[in-house]
Amino acid sequence: MKKRWVISFGLITVIALAGLCWPAPTQTPQIALQFGSTDAIVPADVAWLLTASSLVLLMTPGLSFFYGGMVGKKNVISTMLQSFICLGVVSLLWVVVGFSLSFGEPLGFEIDGQFYSLVGNPSTFAFLDHVGVLPHKTMAATLPFMLFALFQMKFAIITPAIITGSFAERVRFISFLLFICLFTLLIYAPLCHSVWYPTGILGTYFGVKDFAGGTVVHMSAGFAALAGAMVLGKRKNSHHIPTNIPFVLLGTGMLWFGWFGFNAGSALAANATAAMAFATTTTASASAMLTWIFFERLNGRKVSALGACIGAVVGLVAITPAAGYVTVPQSLFFGFITAIVSNKVLSSKAMQKVDDTLDVFACHGVGGIMGMLLTAIFAQGENASLLHGGWNVFAHHMMALVLVSVFTFFGSLLLFRITDWIIPLRVSEAAEHQGLDLSQHDESLEHGKPVPMGIIDLMR
Repeated sequence: MKKRWVISFGLITVIALAGLCWPAPTQTPQIALQFGSTDAIVPADVAWLLTASSLVLLMTPGLSFFYGGMVGKKNVISTMLQSFICLGVVSLLWVVVGFSLSFGEPLGFEIDGQFYSLVGNPSTFAFLDHVGVLPHKTMAATLPFMLFALFQMKFAIITPAIITGSFAERVRFISFLLFICLFTLLIYAPLCHSVWYPTGILGTYFGVKDFAGGTVVHMSAGFAALAGAMVLGKRKNSHHIPTNIPFVLLGTGMLWFGWFGFNAGSALAANATAAMAFATTTTASASAMLTWIFFERLNGRKVSALGACIGAVVGLVAITPAAGYVTVPQSLFFGFITAIVSNKVLSSKAMQKVDDTLDVFACHGVGGIMGMLLTAIFAQGENASLLHGGWNVFAHHMMALVLVSVFTFFGSLLLFRITDWIIPLRVSEAAEHQGLDLSQHDESLEHGKPVPMGIIDLMR
């Protein structure tokens, strides 16, 4: 039995025993003041957020089908599992310390008497201490705080799952598990806090508008994906035929369906803003899907189911940061222009030099950047954007865009290097040739072709 798996089992054992022995939290007057009474809970909001949380959870299995259908037949199971396993890994991290880092007592500094926070205190809500049925006055005024924590958990789960598409077909599974732990705690949680916490520096000082995660989820995943593709290098055989296009279609449908919870649920209430976010999500994706296939045709390529699916997802990514801040007609433009830009980046010579297996950066990274840029131009509300606040507001958004890009790319690059130093990220050449389904998991889509266990063990 290899040491790394002993350590992994030891960690889950410690977490389970800690949960069993974890003492009941002592509620201080300071903590008690943060929560309201159950009288403030709105049943309609609770019902909608329960539904939205379920929809967002569905997106991760949807993503596994979306990615699984695109890879070669020797790597379908491994690719799908890399997305699916995030449901387990990130859920536990979120309960133990992730929610505290994202939404715990703010840690930061003052500028001219104004406090700005960078990350949450990891001990505030450790093991979800103080997270119960009472509503939090500033973060979830009409919902049980537990429901807010679980809704946010689903966003944390899908973010590292998105990254997996960039290094599919060549990453070692145990190394991947280590990386997503580091990424969730050191990249996602601070970024989430900085944008969405009431005193977070990106949301307050820079005025960043991110309705449902274009910056927090898609930009961070996109730049991490680019870093991962660069660190792992190119596949030995980077040319393959997608195994199962119907899987891709199914995954796209699940993603689009779940995205209504992703965007409309971010209103945190059953209200008019949720309805508007629902509408803009639909129209932006529809616009991007059609733009993508028509633009492909103009460039001499045939209309493809794969292209239609990619276009739809690009539109969903683009509208995410602005879903509750723009009108339906504006959302059509979001989908249209982002589909063109993403398509051009995807086919550019620069991207051809990087083996981003499933084009995560061109779709999620570029889509997130375009969404943030367009939100900074069109978002409605006082001092919300270029059109509703002037150039100073827009300049702050652009500064934030650069900071987020640098932080997520170089931070992820460092985490990949650290992971590779602890456990090599890339599988052996023999294991890559055999396929990760067999070499990493002893499973295969092709039945009736047993592989000697000795050979498999040598490939690990």
